[in-house]
Amino acid sequence: MKNFLLIAFLLVGPAALAQKFTVKGKVVDDKNSALPSATVLLLQPRDSTLVSFASTDAQGTFDLKNLNGLVLVKISFVSFEPFYKTIEAPAVPGVVDLGTIVLKTAANALGEVVVQGEQDPVRIKKDTIEFNAGSFKTQPNAAVEELLKKLPGVEVASDGSVSVQGEKVQRVTVDGKEFFGNDPKLATKNLPADAVKKVQVYDKKSDQAEFSGIEDGQRTKTLNLELKEDKKNAVFGSVMAGAGTDSRFQGKFNLNRFQKVKQFSVLGMGNNVNTQGFGIDEYLAFSGGLQQMASGGGLRIEIGPNSAIPLNTGDRTNGLMRTYGGGANFNQSLGKNTEATGNYFLNHLNHDVRHVLEREEFRPTGNIFLNQTGSQENTNTSHRLNFAVDHKLDSANSVKLTVNAGLSTSKGVGTSVSRTVNAAGEFQNSGDSRNNTTGQGGNATASLLLRHKFPKKGRTLSLTAQGSLNQNDAENLNYGVYRFTERPTETIHQYRESETNSHSYSATLNGTEPLGNRRYLEASYLFRQNRNISDQKVFDLQDGERLINQNQSNRYNSDFQYHRANVNFRVNRDAFSFAVGPGFQHSDLIGYVRQKENRPVQKSFDNFLPSARFNYDFGSNRRFDFNYETSVQEPSVRQLQPLPDSSNRLNVYVGNPGLRPAYQHQLRANFTMFNPTSMISFFARGFMNYTTDAITNSVTYGAGLSRTSQPVNVRYSRISGVNLNVGYPVRKLNSRFNVGLSLREQQSINLIDNSATTTENRTVGGNLRYEYRLDQKFEVSLRSDLSLQTTNYSAEGSRDQQFLNQTYTGEATVYLPLHFHLNGVLDYLVYNNPDLGFRQNIPLLNVSLAKQFLKNNTGELRLVAVNLLDKNMGINQTASANYVQRETMNSLGQYFLLQFTYTLNKHLNTMGSRGGGIRIMR
Repeated sequence: MKNFLLIAFLLVGPAALAQKFTVKGKVVDDKNSALPSATVLLLQPRDSTLVSFASTDAQGTFDLKNLNGLVLVKISFVSFEPFYKTIEAPAVPGVVDLGTIVLKTAANALGEVVVQGEQDPVRIKKDTIEFNAGSFKTQPNAAVEELLKKLPGVEVASDGSVSVQGEKVQRVTVDGKEFFGNDPKLATKNLPADAVKKVQVYDKKSDQAEFSGIEDGQRTKTLNLELKEDKKNAVFGSVMAGAGTDSRFQGKFNLNRFQKVKQFSVLGMGNNVNTQGFGIDEYLAFSGGLQQMASGGGLRIEIGPNSAIPLNTGDRTNGLMRTYGGGANFNQSLGKNTEATGNYFLNHLNHDVRHVLEREEFRPTGNIFLNQTGSQENTNTSHRLNFAVDHKLDSANSVKLTVNAGLSTSKGVGTSVSRTVNAAGEFQNSGDSRNNTTGQGGNATASLLLRHKFPKKGRTLSLTAQGSLNQNDAENLNYGVYRFTERPTETIHQYRESETNSHSYSATLNGTEPLGNRRYLEASYLFRQNRNISDQKVFDLQDGERLINQNQSNRYNSDFQYHRANVNFRVNRDAFSFAVGPGFQHSDLIGYVRQKENRPVQKSFDNFLPSARFNYDFGSNRRFDFNYETSVQEPSVRQLQPLPDSSNRLNVYVGNPGLRPAYQHQLRANFTMFNPTSMISFFARGFMNYTTDAITNSVTYGAGLSRTSQPVNVRYSRISGVNLNVGYPVRKLNSRFNVGLSLREQQSINLIDNSATTTENRTVGGNLRYEYRLDQKFEVSLRSDLSLQTTNYSAEGSRDQQFLNQTYTGEATVYLPLHFHLNGVLDYLVYNNPDLGFRQNIPLLNVSLAKQFLKNNTGELRLVAVNLLDKNMGINQTASANYVQRETMNSLGQYFLLQFTYTLNKHLNTMGSRGGGIRIMR
């Protein structure tokens, strides 16, 4: 690490010491009127390489700092002829003032503006930065993700997530339309770079702000891909198939048919090499949630017995996975006033995980030690359908209908063998269990949004009505033998049926009223009702007969409904805006348990819910946001059910109908800065969540050290954190650095044997990333991630824990003659727990060699070697309220794969990736 930092300093040092100067000026038209948002480019005269760019402010002025050497200034504005001027660096550092620059009206300004020949690589249009994709060369058949890596100010992380100007992109559209919902990676990983004409980056206003015309300070970093004209009436995509050793296989495809008023895409994948294929959001939707994932090679700290803080999940998945998935997406313009969009996904996943777990539990009467081995094989099949239509009735009214539905089936087989001893090594209990589970479920949600604008500007009214249905059925066959020292051996052989039905409906009314001088009153009212019915029947299997177990069978009904009203006072100004106001919520919880006798539960809660939001725009791409909100979280059905779940005699769970809703305060503060001159980006983010009546689990130990867990309310829980990141390029070295720092603190109260304990966790993390690109010849990236977690316990007998997690990654790609390219990735993972004397180093090496061939390089043959050193291992370390544990899991071993990829593109233009005469280097 020290050597890496020394090299980085030596690389950056000479460039930092070079003499710098500033170029400034003012841009006006031929009538001497200022031209705001004119694009100012600084190019290297010898090859038109982009040095920097900016835009003029409201007065038409610009100021470009930290320049050196000979530069070519190009200033352009729509409908005006561009201005060029070559500037030499002054003898002494200072300011080169170009004075007032007059742009002449273009000859074709009266008609449609047509740009021919050389095109600007970057244009700034008000709040939008637009990149000309043709100016950024990519390899044939490259995905959009590879194009984004070459754009100034754009970062692509190892997991495929995209950040622009230091902010994470939350939404990617294609020609302004949604592409497979809200997962940006589905577009960036599946669409070809050759199809893109322009990449536009902007902060999208909220739907409410766009409708009402009232700025509310809520923005979403959005990236829009504008397609080339010939791709809007073409079929394009790619197909990949691969096979390898140990019967490994991988395949995927995507096909796209885009037109000006219609978009249609299909994609599919299948493999047994633990590749997700789609974005993580889609994967989670496919697999039914995080419970199907094992965060391989990662380290996590778990503060509460029922919640974990993932600190480094990594990009690997433990166990062995076989997955198939496919989907279709469409967007259709039905006339000028109607837009329709929809998508469908199907996924089938088989996941086989085998683990070995070692745990030390802290108890005032003496610590105990658990060793467990187990296996779990789950098979899930899911379908998901989304559809929306948005129709403008007229200039003042619109209606939007959104429908989401899903179906799923699951099957699981699990085994577990455990043994617990005390500090002296004396036997305390053991368990040997097997279970088989099958389940199926369905859900559907529909919402209708009606919006109306009144003649008075700023006066609006909207109504949202929503309803949802959920049903889940499961069957479980469980067999277990449990041995104790202080009580007789118990054998369980049970069959369990459970049926859960829930439905909810809500209505929300929102209104805005202008008060003059850009001041507004915002009011909202929400009514929502959630109804849950849980019916569980448990049968003891004896001598081939099923006997109902009345103590564990029950039916639980609950109704949770609330009324919420909010009023905000908003003030908008050119540089800032703020909104502040009170809110009030009245909640009613009504439920009863049907067991041997009816047991009613009825409670009411009143909560004050204030909120505040403040935004300040400093100009020059600097922005500060602050947000404070309060919310109420009601208990889940399982947390409220009072009957015990004793299917595992060593770990019994029982609900608590006396739970109160948790009340949460949330504070968020963000500062972002991006300098288009130096391409330096910086962001700082801080947050704090403070919860009163927080819900946690109380753990008690019975005879034979069996555990019983029950959710309870505690006084509070708190979590806070800060993230800092700075990115900056070194253009002379074709390099870019990113440095990040994160701090996180969490405190919670837990009950162990009815004794309250406080657990504090502090995490300090940092990362350093270096990227180097030499045209289309060589690329290298180095990354270091470190995370130090310290957990302190107030309970007597507990041992404070300290984990150190380190990941070092190096990746290099060499582009060889004859369309060959070689890629290698080395991950070196270090897991360290000094308190337990544990240290594990895991080197992972992947290498691939690819050859592109066929006409226009539409074919690619790739040989891949995965886990070449055969050292893969899954490790999780966890520190919780009263225990620390280490878990090792099976992982995919070494294998080799031969892949063939064919790109379908009827309108392939071999010069499409070269653009005009301007070349870009980050």
